[in-house]
Amino acid sequence: MNIPSFDDIDRRILNALQDNAALTNAELAQLVHVSAPTCLRRVKHLTETGVIARQVALLAPDKVGAGLTAIVEITLDVQAAERMEEFEQHVAGEPAVLQCYRVSPGPDFVLVLQVADMPAYHALAHRLFATRTNVRNVKTYFSTFRSKFETRIPV
Repeated sequence: MNIPSFDDIDRRILNALQDNAALTNAELAQLVHVSAPTCLRRVKHLTETGVIARQVALLAPDKVGAGLTAIVEITLDVQAAERMEEFEQHVAGEPAVLQCYRVSPGPDFVLVLQVADMPAYHALAHRLFATRTNVRNVKTYFSTFRSKFETRIPV
């Protein structure tokens, strides 16, 4: 894997955008102390090379009717590559699945779900897990309090 090297300007841009991706190019340029054309060129390069994967708005789950966070461990009966990919595709189509990780050792997958409430979780679990013949075990943890949530990656 080829990890790009960043100079100080790239680091300042990436850190600023992780704090506020809604900055205009002029605001970002002023904040990181470069000209607007330089800033635009740098952001374009960071985006084209995949360093900036996308820019999004982070919503408050409880303000949009998705107040229950569930962390789910999934173990499959068969761990063949095509069965793992089949499961990933199955959960990828579900909007309530925010994150899906293949993990080792232990379960095969860990999912992070955001749903309205317990009835919504039960309906989702039935749809995603109970009807799948390859799902052997499901273990769910429900968040009672979120003490930290961060999207920032140190650069």
